[in-house]
Amino acid sequence: MRHARFLFVFFVFFAFSVFPVYSSTAFAVEIKNVRPLQVGSRIMFEFDVVGDEPNEDAEVSITITVKDKQYTQDSLHVEGDYGKTKTGRGKKIYWNVLQDFPRGLNENFDWDISASGGKVIKDRITGMELVFVKGGCFQMGDVFGGRFPQEKPVHEVCLDDFYIGKYEVMQREWQVVMGNNPSYYKDCGDNCPVECVSWNDTQEFIRRLNERVPLSKGGTRGLYRLPKEAEWEYAARSGGKNEKWAGTSDQSEIDDYMWHEGNASGFLGIGKGPRPAGQKKPNGLGLYDMSGNVWEWCQDWYDDNYYKNSPRDNPAGPLIGSEYRVHRGGLWDYGAGSARTTARDRTKPNYRGSYSGFRIARTK
Repeated sequence: MRHARFLFVFFVFFAFSVFPVYSSTAFAVEIKNVRPLQVGSRIMFEFDVVGDEPNEDAEVSITITVKDKQYTQDSLHVEGDYGKTKTGRGKKIYWNVLQDFPRGLNENFDWDISASGGKVIKDRITGMELVFVKGGCFQMGDVFGGRFPQEKPVHEVCLDDFYIGKYEVMQREWQVVMGNNPSYYKDCGDNCPVECVSWNDTQEFIRRLNERVPLSKGGTRGLYRLPKEAEWEYAARSGGKNEKWAGTSDQSEIDDYMWHEGNASGFLGIGKGPRPAGQKKPNGLGLYDMSGNVWEWCQDWYDDNYYKNSPRDNPAGPLIGSEYRVHRGGLWDYGAGSARTTARDRTKPNYRGSYSGFRIARTK
């Protein structure tokens, strides 16, 4: 994220300054060396897209924030090297400011150009995809100033690199490993998230996966596990950004990014239930359904007051927990508030509900 100030007066005079602020890079493909410049009535952002390999596929996105309101590329008049592109130097995005702000823009604004792509592990037997997440530091907890004490205090957390599932574990993937389908909403289809699985059930799935299923790359057995709560939040927030929901902070856009009671509960309950993976927009890391659809188990024991005592580096939850495990991400039948990226929930580890699913993580 960067701050900039441009003053447009009859397209002639402008003032320009850039002040660096904290930004976590959370991708195998990275944006580097961003150089903003006013060109006539437009702002040009020139930058490099850097990956592990030349001509690697990347998904580049740009977000502009003015007076605390976020504008994504879908709502801006931009053109150039965004969306699907290749790694390389000298990429350019042009923002036609006066088409979005006809009276000119005499305000400080934040801009963020990010890229997802690069390393993805795909399991050759189940087909599960895990996205590489580059570690970093972020402010974990209720950065938006809500009223829930279990999301406080906001505290710095630093994480090592890890992988996390691109999607929630699907019914067909569970079937391959476990030989059954416990889901209540079987009619939803093979690509719907598996549900009616307890935390204990996920541990058996992971045990069998690690025992029987090698990774396609290198032929080594994967160290699969559930994500830690801090990893889950970092990934949901597109690498520690201040995103209220996975992919956006604008409540008017949540239907584009998540299934919740407003768009998945059905009329008079008819047609309600979870939806197949990947039908909504992904967040900045290319992860789907981290807000909404089904609750997701995390590895940690739950503690209302853990944030007061959390270590800075790679927190793994309390050593001795209560009777609950951490649940994250909200549900198709709940309101958007429960699907906030900082919202914390708890459930007994032996409980099987039609709202409980999970996604897999793996240490790098």
